[in-house]
Amino acid sequence: MKRKNKKFQKKGTSSLNKLSLFQKSDVKFSKKCPLSIKNAPIIDYKNLSLLRKYISENGKIVSSKITSVSFNKQKRLTREIKKAKILGLL
Repeated sequence: MKRKNKKFQKKGTSSLNKLSLFQKSDVKFSKKCPLSIKNAPIIDYKNLSLLRKYISENGKIVSSKITSVSFNKQKRLTREIKKAKILGLL
């Protein structure tokens, strides 16, 4: 009596087979840059209320992946935050 090899049989494709924690989802989540919208606040070392939003409790600059700030605005933010730290404002 011959056995059928179950390894090579095709399994039924159900929606649960496709789900995985380690696979990237098809939908990409993106937020708009909060500093690029109309009437956005000006990035300046004297604008301490804005700069404090982008600094953690330990005094580190928060990543742009978390804050969804664009690349150019993130560079400008880091420059202004460092200026304010040197001057002792932060």
